[in-house]
Amino acid sequence: MKRSIFIVILLLLSTSFLFGQDRRPPLGINLEDYDYPYPAEYFAFKSQQQSVEMAFMYEEAGDPNGKTILLFHGKNFNGAYFGEVMQALLDEGFNVLAPDQIGFGKSTKPDYYHYTFQQLARNTRALADSLGISRTVVLGHSMGGMLATRFSLMYPERVETLVLENPIGLEDWKKKVPYQGVDHWFRQELDKTYEGVRQYMSQSYYDNNWKPAYDEWLYLRTGFFGQPGYERYAWNQALTTDMVFTQPVLYEFSDLEVPAVLIIGQRDRTALGTGLVPDSVAATMGQYPELGKRTAREIPDATLIELDGIGHLPHIEAFDRFMKALLSRIN
Repeated sequence: MKRSIFIVILLLLSTSFLFGQDRRPPLGINLEDYDYPYPAEYFAFKSQQQSVEMAFMYEEAGDPNGKTILLFHGKNFNGAYFGEVMQALLDEGFNVLAPDQIGFGKSTKPDYYHYTFQQLARNTRALADSLGISRTVVLGHSMGGMLATRFSLMYPERVETLVLENPIGLEDWKKKVPYQGVDHWFRQELDKTYEGVRQYMSQSYYDNNWKPAYDEWLYLRTGFFGQPGYERYAWNQALTTDMVFTQPVLYEFSDLEVPAVLIIGQRDRTALGTGLVPDSVAATMGQYPELGKRTAREIPDATLIELDGIGHLPHIEAFDRFMKALLSRIN
């Protein structure tokens, strides 16, 4: 009897450790049983000799203002974290499209995929075409900022305004960080733990000021650890990390032909590879106050909005301030 009670206690502690205080069940790698803020739909198409599905949320405003906004998520996220942003934009009359890129969220995790920002941009254009969307405001956060920039470079006729919310890729990490390769990123992904990801998010995103509202995004990043197919998820993560590392867009900012708005949380220090270089080098990376100013100078038609005291996730950490800044430039 005592042994049975002991086993139950261990299981409860283990569940709490893996899935947080809410002790929710494990997730599938495609978030099959997780409900998004708005109904998830699927765009099926052929890409790189295989059939894939791109999940997306698309909502039309009840009182439309004639504009659509396309939202590109970051690497540690998916379209779900835009839920509150979507509601506010719909209330303002915007139609809103929020896809999960291939390899992320509810979308297909291929056994292999040659990831490029050009390919992801092309996939997104095909999705927009299928919905009859020809022109949008484009907003990209973090890795999504790199993709939004590439999309705007490839399809300027489709972009009304480009909004970059704390984008990564404003500097070329290859110049400072030794190349590691996909196998390294794969091993690193497999080694991740709930507590490790929570610590990273707390330090990098929220200035060690964790709030219960942040648990949701941690759950969506860790709830499938160790579940069936996790190695395939980890492999896709490794491939997209390599894409981010090797395919900078900053050298083409001067080629942008669309108006751009940079919304930059000034506390942000996000940079890929800081753990692979000496502290003295790491200290020179991810300096967003300077990176934002430099990028705004390089884009021909750019407005810079600096959010003091805010980190990598303005739309989560400071929603009202973020929305005020966004709506001031796209309404």
